[in-house]
Amino acid sequence: MNKIPYRSEELEIKGQFLNTTVSFLSDTPIYNTPITVSENMFAALKGENLWMPVSSDIINIESRINPDHVARAEIRDLGPAQPDEEKGGPDLFGIEWVYVPVAGGSMVKPGNPALDDATEWHDKITFPDVNAMDWESVAKLNAPFKSETRVVGCCFQNGMFERLISFMDFEGALVALVDEEQKPAVHELFDKLADMYIAMIQKYIDALDVKEVLFHDDWGSQRAPFFSIETCREMIVPYIRRIADFCHSKGLIFQQHSCGKNELLVPAMIEAGVDMWSGQPMNDKAMLYEKYGKDIILGVDVPELPEDASDDEIEAAAKAFVTQYGKYPIVANIRLASRKLVEALYRQSRIYLCGE
Repeated sequence: MNKIPYRSEELEIKGQFLNTTVSFLSDTPIYNTPITVSENMFAALKGENLWMPVSSDIINIESRINPDHVARAEIRDLGPAQPDEEKGGPDLFGIEWVYVPVAGGSMVKPGNPALDDATEWHDKITFPDVNAMDWESVAKLNAPFKSETRVVGCCFQNGMFERLISFMDFEGALVALVDEEQKPAVHELFDKLADMYIAMIQKYIDALDVKEVLFHDDWGSQRAPFFSIETCREMIVPYIRRIADFCHSKGLIFQQHSCGKNELLVPAMIEAGVDMWSGQPMNDKAMLYEKYGKDIILGVDVPELPEDASDDEIEAAAKAFVTQYGKYPIVANIRLASRKLVEALYRQSRIYLCGE
């Protein structure tokens, strides 16, 4: 892509992006950029972006026709906000979840796992009929997103390991990943889950022409991963790879959401074909960027500045951040950033990458 020099007119606001009814985003301006934010995000996959992408360049739909999102209190679409009394309940597989208001999320109803042993899943787990879900209503309700010029994607709350946890509770799921008698059944289950997710992604493509998939699968605690990289490579990577390869065959970005201190598992993410991973602040992003930044796009929190920071201080912080993370593309997490800092990051990254 041609390196178009920066012009000050690019920070003129032309309008507002569309957001879901319930959203982490609020006021999301459309600037007078030389290419769309979607085009810039896809250019970043090739190392050809014109500015540093930011987290608001992607908007993910979590449809209410998917019982997972209802159960986990994570509906994000253009319909009405989900009242608390409707949060929780059965997920895609009929597993009961309980909404916990103080946590703002749900957990599986404790004490009664669907599986005591992974080898039981053929007899006890019934897969949903993806074709029977009301995809026409998804397309109709969220049709305005088809005209968005940022990346519109879809989100899946329960990935491979998280789904196994929902079936077996946490301890049972961990044992199943390493128990030689259960591992073959886990492989078969994950393979069938990959089939289901791929079928659902195709439905989202047909309904909304999505360009990205955000796939939740938490792999770690605050201090370390739940399992070794060898276990991850053997038991999980092949199935994430299947889904990522399908996304890439359709021209989609595959983004992994994985909470925890998962630094040791980043090579497994790369082997699985993951394009992006934001990760939480307990991960050493500077180290990961230097080590793996050329192979995976990392999400990095922008500097925290005092509310009374001067314009010069904001500009200097943005320049330092861009200098540190400009060698390879990242996605700057601007969720708590001021508009002045967001605009400074745009300006400084445009100049860093393309001059003026």
